[in-house]
Amino acid sequence: MAEDDKHLGDLAAAIRARFADGAGIDVSGGAAAAPCLARLAARGSHREFSDEPVDPALLRLLAAVALAAPTKSDLQQRDIVLVTDVTLRAALNALLADQSWTAKAPALLVFCGNNRRQRRLHELRGRPFANDHLDAFFNAAVDAGIALASYVTAAEAMGLGCCPISALRNDAEEVSRLLGLPDHVFPLAGLAVGWPVREAVVTPRLPLAVTLHEDRYGEEGLDTAIADYDRQRPYDAQRYVEDFGEDPDYGWSEDKARQYAKPERAGFGAFVRRKGFCLD
Repeated sequence: MAEDDKHLGDLAAAIRARFADGAGIDVSGGAAAAPCLARLAARGSHREFSDEPVDPALLRLLAAVALAAPTKSDLQQRDIVLVTDVTLRAALNALLADQSWTAKAPALLVFCGNNRRQRRLHELRGRPFANDHLDAFFNAAVDAGIALASYVTAAEAMGLGCCPISALRNDAEEVSRLLGLPDHVFPLAGLAVGWPVREAVVTPRLPLAVTLHEDRYGEEGLDTAIADYDRQRPYDAQRYVEDFGEDPDYGWSEDKARQYAKPERAGFGAFVRRKGFCLD
């Protein structure tokens, strides 16, 4: 019983560390899986890894686990590319030169949305593809995202560290060319995987009062919550100082506002259309 109490205490502490209002969460219902839930609540991304390689067999095992994750209507519209070729890895590293830490990760995977197989089924069965609109792309993207999250969970259960790399979409056309992705298959994100050299930093999240809703969506108290959250999230470095100046109270909201004050992946929609998707 004492051990159960300890696990529940660890879970409660992890929730409080993550959310300013986490003390209001009753953790008693998680007793049966408290150690697992506490690990999930306290997880963080890793960008520093040891030089120890990750066994390719383990990477493939984790991929199998990830691809067992839920998928919309059993359509299975997600693929994983294990990048093992040295030349290919170097080419992908070059695309991520502004995030130099990625080149030091022992393993790199690319998660892809795949609506191509579904279309092939229609050719094989002589059936019309009657849903050539935004949902075809959206379903494949969500499927790939679910697989990515599942891979992270499985890898971290093995003691590995991970960090998704959305920056691969900055050069989606070149990534697609390098990986030989045909029409209706597109890169969603990369994933760096390796043995971490230190514990992950637990990054506080927005309060649950802002992001957890019951029955109906609401925004009451949002601005105050953001201001309070900013005080929890000071940043050492400020974005685009040459454009926006120094802000003595620089926090999360200012960082994210500055990030999206600059164009980012403006050509991704055109890339997706060139892949054959209709986004209507």
